[in-house]
Amino acid sequence: MQATGLTIMVIDDSNTIRRSAEIFLSQAGYQVVLAEDGFDALAKINDHHPALVFCDILMPRLDGYQTCALIKKSARFHATPVVMLSSKDGLFDRARGAMVGSSAYLTKPFSKDSLLAVVREHAPADERARP
Repeated sequence: MQATGLTIMVIDDSNTIRRSAEIFLSQAGYQVVLAEDGFDALAKINDHHPALVFCDILMPRLDGYQTCALIKKSARFHATPVVMLSSKDGLFDRARGAMVGSSAYLTKPFSKDSLLAVVREHAPADERARP
């Protein structure tokens, strides 16, 4: 499959979730950057400049809310959509995610279809994959 050039970052401390997301996104033609936690993501984001970020909420060292807030405070990345990932589907988590600037919320485990639907909905229109 032809790569679209759209880069998507997946931040999750679970190797299984990172690999699943990488497989689903790669099969759809996206470039994928993986990060194990918020610090790892912040170290990589400048080099890869992702068009969309998936960020787990519960991670060691720097949680998803803190990571999202730091990405959104950056002048370079404040417009980058951040989608929170969580195994909990709670109203509080959704509200807190929205408060730190997340664009959407995806409950784990996610399906290939639900993951790609979020990408289609939230990736910048000028960079979105063409079917």
